[in-house]
Amino acid sequence: MGFRVIKTAIATLMAIFIADALGVPGANSAGLLAILGVDVTRKRSLASITARFFASTLGLLLAFGIFYFLGFHIWVLAIYILVAFPLIARAGFKEGIVTSSVVVFRVFSGGEISWHVLLIQVELLIIGLGSAMVVNFLYMPKTEDKLLETRREVDALFSGIFQEIAASLRDPYRLWDGKEITDAARKIDEGYALAKRAAENQMISPNEAWTAYFIMRKEQLSRIEGMLELISQVYHRIPQGEFVAVLFDRLSVDVNQEEYTGITEQMLAELEEEFKKMEMPSTREEFEMRSAILQLCRELSLYLAVSKKNKAPIPRIAEKRGAKRKQASIK
Repeated sequence: MGFRVIKTAIATLMAIFIADALGVPGANSAGLLAILGVDVTRKRSLASITARFFASTLGLLLAFGIFYFLGFHIWVLAIYILVAFPLIARAGFKEGIVTSSVVVFRVFSGGEISWHVLLIQVELLIIGLGSAMVVNFLYMPKTEDKLLETRREVDALFSGIFQEIAASLRDPYRLWDGKEITDAARKIDEGYALAKRAAENQMISPNEAWTAYFIMRKEQLSRIEGMLELISQVYHRIPQGEFVAVLFDRLSVDVNQEEYTGITEQMLAELEEEFKKMEMPSTREEFEMRSAILQLCRELSLYLAVSKKNKAPIPRIAEKRGAKRKQASIK
């Protein structure tokens, strides 16, 4: 049983009891309106209930005019639908068309139009939709723990991908089914949907950090897919592949950190300087593979730029590491 079902049951009972206690005729209709008003997030609930209320009010006014001039005949309902639905949609209350139809059909069943009937329908709308809003706003399930768990799963999958990339660079003949790629894509989509829902439940100053994280991972996964295409062009073991494999070993550790360490970036910069000092390729095959390795480094640099932009940096780690290397070179 989903949590939304429980909220719907509570809102329905609340609406019926309130309407009955106030002596409003058709208390069950208030319960039906409450069912239509329950939604998954606070923001969506507010938008939905607002649209349903104004759509129903507009529909009632149109229905009263149509029923007054044409009477209560079955074919008149078709006229109402042809006139009211486009007007309600154009007014920006398309989501409330079903709710307005429920209210109008109730008036049609009564076969009477008067200010008293109009007041009763408005009262039912306020009680039914109001009950749904109260239940929606009182409690929404906490998502922080689930988001944190999803983040850890995504980070672990990324770490596994980088380990596989490092292993492939060391042994180009190694086979990998790439399951971690599809699993990561699925988890990122799940996390993004959950993060959006969590943000919509925060009415004041919503926290967009989780949404930004999953957008970052989605962009980085696209970079990784590009890296895999380049790695497929490295079909023999070469020293440059071994060097780059070390970077991915390091990245498989860094990816689990909440902050941006900058270590892999520093190592990449140093490796690129080393590449410049190396001799030119002696064969076409070596040229093609080293070219793919160089492009792989460019893709890795872009991947790291995304992390650096979105993660909180820890500059001291990279700086200390760079200082140690300088001291070692002086010695």
